[in-house]
Amino acid sequence: MAMQDLLESIQNFDLEQLNDFNNVGSWPMAIKVIMWVLAFSGALALGYFLHVTNLQKELKAVQVTEGELREDYKKKYFQSAHLEAYQVQQKVMEESFEIILRQLPSDTEIPGLIEDITLVGLKNGLSFNSIDLQKEEPHEFYIEKPIKIVVTGTYHDLGSFVSDVADLSRIVTLHDFTIRPEKKRTQSGDTSGGLLRMTILAKTYRYNDERG
Repeated sequence: MAMQDLLESIQNFDLEQLNDFNNVGSWPMAIKVIMWVLAFSGALALGYFLHVTNLQKELKAVQVTEGELREDYKKKYFQSAHLEAYQVQQKVMEESFEIILRQLPSDTEIPGLIEDITLVGLKNGLSFNSIDLQKEEPHEFYIEKPIKIVVTGTYHDLGSFVSDVADLSRIVTLHDFTIRPEKKRTQSGDTSGGLLRMTILAKTYRYNDERG
């Protein structure tokens, strides 16, 4: 009988009364129970959704961190497994660096280097118009010492000179060369005589022992 009364109260309930929260007390008990259940279910669902969302964010962050840790572990494991090979490679590089340093002339060797360049030019039949040291250019690990060279000779002789200078035991690099006909004054007028004048900038280097 109670169940029938409950069903009748629900059937006779005007749904428009749901818009009037001021008269909640006049709602049938069945309607109140239903509304409480719905409200509790909604709150429970909302809380569950927010909680799960936060857990998913935390899970994603943990997964990202796990991936980073795995990559870091792989990198460190690879390094530790190849540590001995790295040490051997480092020793070889240090020895190579020392060899290169020994090839860099000191200040006292610059005159000897200029003499070597002069001998190479004379051997190739060139005439030296000038050979002048330029201002040093300091860098972090080395100091650059430019040498401006002006020589006269045939095209073949100039090419041989450049090749032989590059083969010197000391490190010398060649830059910014220009070549133009060498004109000589004769009674009949100017003539090149098959000779060329080459202006070239040779650069040698020494270790910058003044840094730090």
